[in-house]
Amino acid sequence: MITRRLMIAALPMAVAAPVAYAQPATDDVRVTESAPAANAHIGRKSSAFFVRFDRPVDHVKSTLVIKQGDKVIERLHPRLESSPQVLFASAPTLPPGNYMLHWTVITLQGTKAISGDIPFQVSDQQ
Repeated sequence: MITRRLMIAALPMAVAAPVAYAQPATDDVRVTESAPAANAHIGRKSSAFFVRFDRPVDHVKSTLVIKQGDKVIERLHPRLESSPQVLFASAPTLPPGNYMLHWTVITLQGTKAISGDIPFQVSDQQ
């Protein structure tokens, strides 16, 4: 009788066992959110930049760079304690103009570097 109760009590735990998160076999990573957003107009006082991806990325091997044309304006240092899917960094005040937030990441499962650009504009109006 006691063993039957133990077996019945243990049944929900066996059924509710956690399922491992399945990653796609590819190294491709997608941006799900960013600040600034693509083609956004931000004010000069904006200093927080982040890119959120659809999976965890290697913060140590990843980079964020603010560019104006081909010229590197600022190399940002991603904070290591941010969420696993997020590259977050602070930047100095930027003068008005058109910029690109260039990111390069390696997923935790991969070895291939993946990069992209997020265009934005800084203006005095905001």
